[in-house]
Amino acid sequence: MIRFVDATKVYSNGVVGLRNATVKIEKGEFVFIIGPSGSGKSTFLKLIMHEEVPTDGEVYVNGYSVHDMPRSEVPYLRRSLGVVFQDFRLLPNKTAYDNVAFAMQIVEATSREIRRQVPLALGLVGLSKKAKAYPNQLSGGEQQRVVLARALVNNPAVLIADEPTGNLDPKTSWEIMNLLEEINQRGTTVIVATHEKSIVDAMKKRVITLDRGDIKSDEQKGIYFNED
Repeated sequence: MIRFVDATKVYSNGVVGLRNATVKIEKGEFVFIIGPSGSGKSTFLKLIMHEEVPTDGEVYVNGYSVHDMPRSEVPYLRRSLGVVFQDFRLLPNKTAYDNVAFAMQIVEATSREIRRQVPLALGLVGLSKKAKAYPNQLSGGEQQRVVLARALVNNPAVLIADEPTGNLDPKTSWEIMNLLEEINQRGTTVIVATHEKSIVDAMKKRVITLDRGDIKSDEQKGIYFNED
């Protein structure tokens, strides 16, 4: 599903984002990526999404060779991924329904497919009754649920969540994490970058810890190591 082989990313300013990373994430896993700021979490995710390419080594995602793939294949890779951001990135002038539909329009889905899939995605995240609401009419938790629906509507093989609870209160954070676990149980591979120690410790999932570009540990049923 996802495989890093001695993958290194060095940015143009000399900063090492990731160093000699070798790791494999199997289909259907739920994985936390943790570590202090600057540890390499964002670089790890960007390599999966082909927002960056490795300086050395190899990265494979959903059958694609990210390290040397032609530009024409990048859209197909990204269609196999769903991404949830901390800052939501919803279109303010579109309803919840239209924000989710937009993700399908980008991949040129038919109107019939959109009419079928968007209500299903909104229902999955508990927002069927909020389809006509605009982002400024929704709570933070509801906005994040729209983001989840948008990420899921194209049935991605992998769901990537970058600090998905960073702007949410504890109760709402747990609601989002429970949704992610439900999505994972349906067969989607879920990768979550987070600083939320209490969530990581309680959920007992696989935990990959990064520190200054190095993979410090990789534990099944892991916990959040002290950043000190």
